Amino acid sequence: MDPMLILALVAIGIGASVLGALFGIGGGIVFVPVLTILFGLSASEAAAVSLVGIIATSTGAASYFIKSGVANVRLGLLLEITTSIGAMIGAVIAVYIADWALLIVFGCVLIYGAVSMILKKERVIEDPKELNDMCFSYTDGKDLRTKRYEVVNVNSGLAVCTGAGVLSSLTGVGGGTIKVPLMNLHMRVPIKVASATSSYMIGITAFSGAIVFFIHGSLLLDYAAAIAVGAFIGSTIGTRLSRMVDAGPMRRYFSILLLAISFVIFLKAGGVL
Repeated sequence: MDPMLILALVAIGIGASVLGALFGIGGGIVFVPVLTILFGLSASEAAAVSLVGIIATSTGAASYFIKSGVANVRLGLLLEITTSIGAMIGAVIAVYIADWALLIVFGCVLIYGAVSMILKKERVIEDPKELNDMCFSYTDGKDLRTKRYEVVNVNSGLAVCTGAGVLSSLTGVGGGTIKVPLMNLHMRVPIKVASATSSYMIGITAFSGAIVFFIHGSLLLDYAAAIAVGAFIGSTIGTRLSRMVDAGPMRRYFSILLLAISFVIFLKAGGVL
């Protein structure tokens, strides 16, 4: 592989993973458009490479978020039961779907996440009066206050995560674009905790899908290796930034980013780009 191409892929991995670790989405929303539009990969090839990048992002981010106590490991492992199953199903389906159809699905997923975060206010059950098994706490890195919250709608959250896993492998986004809004809006998890927990979860989800792509022979190992190196570096930067960012602006930035990339994806699906 051309050294300049390797450097370009590493740089893309760094930039995408800073955003991925910051918002808990793994960088797939950047990896897939760039790999398809600028590098000419098919949608399924880009999805496979993106999943490897997401694994690297999650590896770098998860250790920091878990050590800092922001990520909810218990909730993440619970939701990954159904998400991983969905990811394997999605990877099998992705191999047989036309590129334009995959891109349209990907764009719709991004719009769903953006609209949800814009129209619905963050709803968190803070300082619950009655403590139970689904009450947790975390320390906000900005004001260093310990905040308690309660997780609700666990069963329906598990069901939705199956679909998130399917879309994760279909589109190569890691499922964070669905899981972050799901945890924040439906399960009442604070946005910072939802992003940190998603960063921890997406590595497991992406691994489940990447294995299927690898067995099928759709994974471009040279592209994946370069992206992974940059993704790991970028994730260490993004995790540090996340501790200093307010939750409110995070939601707005997240939404704008999703809408912008969905627009580019639809242009690609329509043959404009």
